[in-house]
Amino acid sequence: MKFETKSLIRTALLLAITLVVQFLKMPQLITGSLVNAMLVIGTGTVGLFSGISIGLLTPVIAFLVGILKFPPMIPFIIVGNALYVWLYSSQKNAVIGVPLAAVMKYVWLSISAKYILKGLGIKVPALVVQAFTLPQLITALLGGVIGVAVILLLQRYFAKAEKL
Repeated sequence: MKFETKSLIRTALLLAITLVVQFLKMPQLITGSLVNAMLVIGTGTVGLFSGISIGLLTPVIAFLVGILKFPPMIPFIIVGNALYVWLYSSQKNAVIGVPLAAVMKYVWLSISAKYILKGLGIKVPALVVQAFTLPQLITALLGGVIGVAVILLLQRYFAKAEKL
């Protein structure tokens, strides 16, 4: 099997897991953290393309399943997710990469919800602003920690499997 095919299959599997998480419609803290974890896992195990692909599709799916009730945020979430995975992947050390990526995603989404959409003449409900400010920082940080922990567990598992 070619490397590209393996990457595509792994990305599809990670996306499928992410979609299951979204379909469960759990609270934002849980769903957001797990989606961010999948962005980190995709990026860390498959590559930047995987993380960005998952991040591109998740807000669209969130809208289609009724999690995201304010469609004007979709392009801003896509950019926030891409920024998150790109900044995470740009750092060799996850201790720097996760907080850097989380803070920048939070800043981008907060500015988008509070100012950019308003500047475009779109009225953003207070609940949407609330959902796209501090909770984004918390879920991005938690998701990053969960994602890095899963990556480390996978690396240990496969390292042991190779020795057998």
